[in-house]
Amino acid sequence: MTAALNRLDLSVLPGEVHGFLGPNGAGKSTTLRILLGLIRPTSGTARVFGIDPWTEPARAHQNVAYVPGDVTLWPNLTGGEVIDLLTGLRGGADEGLRRRLIDEFDFDPRKKARTYSKGNRQKAALIAAFSRPAMLYLLDEPSSGLDPVMDAVFRSHVRRVTTDGASVLLSSHILAEVEQLCDRVTIIRAGAAVESGTLTELRHLTRTRFRVSMSATLENLSSWRGIHDLRAEGNVMEFDVDAADLGDVLKSLATAGVTGITAAPPSLEELFMRHYGGQADGYPSQPSQVL
Repeated sequence: MTAALNRLDLSVLPGEVHGFLGPNGAGKSTTLRILLGLIRPTSGTARVFGIDPWTEPARAHQNVAYVPGDVTLWPNLTGGEVIDLLTGLRGGADEGLRRRLIDEFDFDPRKKARTYSKGNRQKAALIAAFSRPAMLYLLDEPSSGLDPVMDAVFRSHVRRVTTDGASVLLSSHILAEVEQLCDRVTIIRAGAAVESGTLTELRHLTRTRFRVSMSATLENLSSWRGIHDLRAEGNVMEFDVDAADLGDVLKSLATAGVTGITAAPPSLEELFMRHYGGQADGYPSQPSQVL
C-alpha cells in the first residue's frame, strides 16, 4: 500500500493565503479531501477550526468554501441555479456580491451548465465560493481554465476575502500565481512537506534562470552577488539570479562581451529536480496526516 501523505504538517493562519505547492500527484488534492471530510486519514489528525471533518463534516464546513480544479456541474441546471444550489448549502448567497461576481467574471447565468466551457464551469464554482463570506477557502488549482483577465479577477477576490480576515489554502503548481498571492508556502513532494515558509525565506523559488553566451570565458562570474548554481560549458554559462540582484547582474553582463542571452523563471518541475530531487525519499514510511 502506498502512503498518499507522509507525516505532513500543515497549518493555515487567519487572514493569510497559504500556497500549497507541488507537482501533480504530490498529495495536494488528497490533503484537501481529508479537510473536506471526503477521506478518512489512516493516522494522524486533521482539524478545521478545531473540528474533525470526518466525524462532524457539517459543523466543520459551516464556514468553508471549496473550489475544485476540475469542476463538474449538473448539466440540466442553469449556471445561476448551480450557484444558488452551491451557496444554499452554506446558507445562501449575498445577492449584491453574487451580482457583482457574475458581472466581473463576465458569466452568463442563464445558460445550461452542459453548454459551458471548462473556463465557465470554473467561473461558476468561483462565483459560488465567493458569493457568501467564509472563514476558510480551500482552492484546488482554482484558476485552471481561466484566461489572464479572469485570472486577475480571481486574484482580486482572494485579496478581498483575506483583507476581511478569511484564510485561503491555495493548492497550485503555478509558481507565478503563488508568488503574487501567497504569504506563506508549503512545498510538498511524494506526500511529505519538504519546505515551508514565506517566499522571502524561500527566495530560491523566485530566482531567474539565465543562459548566456560569451565571446570569451568570464572567470569571475561565480563571485558576482546574487549568482547561484553556475554551470559552464565552454563560453556558454547557465546560472540563477536572486530577484534583488537582477539589475546589477544585467548591468555587469552588458559590459562583459555577451553574444546571446535568455532569461526565464524556473518551472516548478525544474525547481523540484534542482532542489528536492531526493529529499523526500528519506522520510519515514509510516503514513501520517498532521494538518
